[in-house]
Amino acid sequence: MAESVVGFLINQLSALLSQETKLLGGLRPDVQFIKDELGSMKAFLRQAEAKEDNDSQLQEWVKQVREVAYDTVDVLDDFAFRFARGHADGFIGRVGKIYNSIMNLKARHQISLEIKDIKARVVEISARHQRYQPLYGTQEIGSSSSNVANADYDIRDQALLIEEAKLVGIDQPKKELISEVLDDNSHLKVVSVVGMGGLGKTTLVKKVYDDAVVKKQFQSHAWITVSQNFQFNVIIKDLIQQLYEEIRQPVPPQVESMNRVRLSQFVRDFLKERRYILVLDDVWSLDAWEAIKYVLSDYNIASRVVLTTRITDVASASCLASHDFIHKMSPLSYEDSWTLFCNRTFQSNGYPSNLEKVCRKILKKCEGLPLGIVVMGGVLALKDKDKIDEWEMIFRDFGSEVDGSGKLDRIRRILLLSYNDLPHHLKNCLLYLSIYPEDHSIDVEILLYKWIALGFVEEEDGMTATDIAMRYLKELVNRSLIQVKKTWADGKLAKCGLHDFLREIIVSKSKEQCFTTIATGYCTSWPDKVRHLAVHNFTGNPPQGFSSLKCLRSVETFGNKDSLTTSFLSKFLCGGPKFLKVLNLARKRPTDSMFTEDFSLHSYVKTALSHQVMEIVDPKISMEAESIAEIQRDRMNIKDVLSGLQAIRNEFVQVNEMRAM
Repeated sequence: MAESVVGFLINQLSALLSQETKLLGGLRPDVQFIKDELGSMKAFLRQAEAKEDNDSQLQEWVKQVREVAYDTVDVLDDFAFRFARGHADGFIGRVGKIYNSIMNLKARHQISLEIKDIKARVVEISARHQRYQPLYGTQEIGSSSSNVANADYDIRDQALLIEEAKLVGIDQPKKELISEVLDDNSHLKVVSVVGMGGLGKTTLVKKVYDDAVVKKQFQSHAWITVSQNFQFNVIIKDLIQQLYEEIRQPVPPQVESMNRVRLSQFVRDFLKERRYILVLDDVWSLDAWEAIKYVLSDYNIASRVVLTTRITDVASASCLASHDFIHKMSPLSYEDSWTLFCNRTFQSNGYPSNLEKVCRKILKKCEGLPLGIVVMGGVLALKDKDKIDEWEMIFRDFGSEVDGSGKLDRIRRILLLSYNDLPHHLKNCLLYLSIYPEDHSIDVEILLYKWIALGFVEEEDGMTATDIAMRYLKELVNRSLIQVKKTWADGKLAKCGLHDFLREIIVSKSKEQCFTTIATGYCTSWPDKVRHLAVHNFTGNPPQGFSSLKCLRSVETFGNKDSLTTSFLSKFLCGGPKFLKVLNLARKRPTDSMFTEDFSLHSYVKTALSHQVMEIVDPKISMEAESIAEIQRDRMNIKDVLSGLQAIRNEFVQVNEMRAM
């Protein structure tokens, strides 16, 4: 996450340095220094974040980088808010310009001090980076440390631990894949199995690979785990090792010193006259597939490659020939899920009647994910079947069990592989989905607008922001991280959502990285620095310190049965964050009683405009931007002008006092 924040910040700094040269003035060298130093650390951050869980010092360093990046974003937004705004026409506009020119004297001084402080922090963090780099190093793309690689292999091995007796719903897809593998096509054929982590892709393919009928049809057999840490020479040497072990001969010694080209030719020569089946498990990139496919010879002897992947594009790219085949893994049906759950939890199809209700609630959380069902069943199998409260506690504490501190850490690690593989801009987009409640159907069009308003969408020549945002969404769908819930008649995405397990992991990750805060029920306290706030079923008054949340970029409310209180809205909108970009009142129509105590609908809309709020999601009060602006002009009365003049007078006094010091 630190990598994604730093990447987001570097883009902002680049834009600021290129577009706001005059406004920056003497701050430009410091801003350039911050950008350069963070840029030099960015390559190291991805490796550091992958290893921080096992190193407290490295974890603290990553945290400091993340915090300084967040603070820099806040200063930049403050800079833009104060110096990059336009003003209204006429007398009111002139008053506003005078007021802001006076304010800028203080603001520039304050921002200058903040940037100097950030620079000092960056210098210290950079010095620690120089100390850490020799210890941890940085790797080229496509390589990694042996520790990380071994961890990936351990996770793949765990995926094969489900005993065949406990597998359900696998017979039909197994028959289908065997039929495709053993058909009479003489050309080299690729069969790709694609789906999200935990669906059982590896388990299914292993059953096909080990099937006696399949085994006897091929002369050579090999199983290669590719993983995210793809290293071509390591993979090919592993393949050669398996091929020679099968014929019970030693690997020729010259193989160890061969380069990439010679290794490729060696494998092609070996397989030239052999009918082979090769499994490529867990392929993460098109580059990995492209590199491996040139090693595979096709001499019209009906050889087969079976590939598993979470990435739809990888499956499609590997199956370009008309005779190739793609199998899309689906979640288990409810009936098969229940059978698997009972087999794992109670070691039979039967179940205690007193536990049926809570068991079905827990099963619903798994949404047909075989790995989730098996792991959850293993946890429950150890519980006392006479103590229903223990089972209810598992259901209530589902989130904490998945967040890395509970018994479901195995699922978390497998699903986090997909998150860790994302580029920084997609991590921000995915983490933002943590604001939505469980089983929430997300409107795609509105979601794209939010990503754009929050700055998650990077500019590209020749493309609109909406087109780029849609490409981001499709990439997350392609990576099996977002589920398509509904499409329009023309095939365009209409609604999307998250699997419950994945949502809990993203919520945990967002909280850990101080990205989002979710307030539920009678919330008593929130963190001081909240950037994205989601309010779920909030029924109390805002906690102490709510009005001090100055870093907020978005606020969204869901499932509030009663109208939000006047206190809540007035504290938030009138004295709250100036960086707000997204405001969603969850389709609750404001009423007159909500806008008392010097708080009216016009000031509500005016505040939204001045803070560049992207939306007030409510069909009943939504309006075109021109109409809102018209309301703002109509409602700007003499009281507002007098208030502005009084503020100008006060600022004159404060500025004169500063100059006299």
